[in-house]
Amino acid sequence: MSVRLLPVAVALALAWPAQGQQPLSASDWLSGSVRGPDRESSAWRPGDKPPPDVPGAPGPKPVAATGEVGSVQVTRLGNGNPDAVGLKTPRKAGLPPDLWEGSTTTALAEMILRTPARLPAMNALLDRVLTTQFAPPTQADAPQGALFLARADRLLDAGAVDRAQALLIAAGPSNPEIFRRLFDIALLEGDEGRACDIMNTTPGIAPSFAARIFCLAQTGDWAAAAISLHGAETLGLLDQRQAVLLTHFLDDAYVDSGEALPAPDRMTPLDFRIHEAIGQPLPTSALPIAFAHSDLRMNNGWKARLEAAERLARAGAIAPNMLRALYSEQKPAASGGVWERAGAMRTLEAALAGGDPSPALPHAFDQFRGAGMADVLAAMVAADLPEGGEGRSAEIAVWLRQWQGLPTPVPLVLDPALKADGVQPPDTQKGEALLAAMADVDAGLDGDLPRAGRGLAMIRALGLSAEADLAAAQLSLLPVMRVAP
Repeated sequence: MSVRLLPVAVALALAWPAQGQQPLSASDWLSGSVRGPDRESSAWRPGDKPPPDVPGAPGPKPVAATGEVGSVQVTRLGNGNPDAVGLKTPRKAGLPPDLWEGSTTTALAEMILRTPARLPAMNALLDRVLTTQFAPPTQADAPQGALFLARADRLLDAGAVDRAQALLIAAGPSNPEIFRRLFDIALLEGDEGRACDIMNTTPGIAPSFAARIFCLAQTGDWAAAAISLHGAETLGLLDQRQAVLLTHFLDDAYVDSGEALPAPDRMTPLDFRIHEAIGQPLPTSALPIAFAHSDLRMNNGWKARLEAAERLARAGAIAPNMLRALYSEQKPAASGGVWERAGAMRTLEAALAGGDPSPALPHAFDQFRGAGMADVLAAMVAADLPEGGEGRSAEIAVWLRQWQGLPTPVPLVLDPALKADGVQPPDTQKGEALLAAMADVDAGLDGDLPRAGRGLAMIRALGLSAEADLAAAQLSLLPVMRVAP
């Protein structure tokens, strides 16, 4: 190690302890993203005045000699238990306020991370559960915030980046685990400048050496970024792959080398963004769905943005109107695939504007159903379709409106296999019962309608009849909304 790097290396060693255990997270791509060593709990750094619990610090302050009022001191209060944080009240969300009562933190966190919600009705219900502020479980068998992080990670795994971001911001970014997730979201959305500003002005919150080096360069301090990289590499605080990637990022001599760096086995938002910065962008189609948000940025082509928006809309991760607006931006440049759906949607939009969608609706329905997106079409246009009419167009309009729970002149006949009676709601552990029931309903997508019926009965017993009715309608409509295998 050179003499010039020695002080920097020593400071780095003091400021960053050894690697600790991974936090609770279902998102492997997130957990490894900017995960760094465990941090000290205070903002103290070498060279600062030692806090009271550090050897050599001054003792307790002397007792005042008089009763004279001293100067006012201000201390920032903590953000409280993040497990109680949410974006809406249970009343506004239409959910029982005692949903977590009687359950343990660990049981709820595990169920939240495992519960499937492929059916749009259940996906929307799970989204409400994850973003509502409930009283934390009284049986707290895990550290404060474990349930909150499970909720945020479940949203991220589903691609619901905007809701995850709002939930994390509501809890406050001062917690390193919360900031780590916010930093990843900023990278996916191309807004790393704001995240780096927070990191640079908040001591002790930098999630990892790689993130710190990236932010030093992003804010223009390339010299400090290079020194930090050499010091961290010398001390073995970066693995070889990270060191090579950051070297290419900091040294523009590699731009013309033609050397293509291999993609890591487990892609992280930081790796993804650096690959893009060095002129080696990576496709998002094979990555977790949250990465698709990166393709929505305006610096991408229309086709890439359309494909990403369709992927996110299928998962219920973005509002349907966002995809609808994107379809109308341009004329399709070719045929086949996403171009066919874009063309069909433009023709349908013109027909809707003219007051008669019947000439265009059957073709649009066939195109979207062929791509497994009939439910997305329903979410985009069902409310604009007429309730009456004749012929195939009217029949399709009825299906799409029924899928969305809208009134139709023809009542929907539910599949008799979904009927189940005798289900009683539990007095406590309602959250566990609801999540288990949602998993039962999800089984209906694979053909197990009796199990789905039991799940629907439990959801009704918990006071969520409208949600159960919509799920029952969607399960009953699957034969017409899906292409026969």
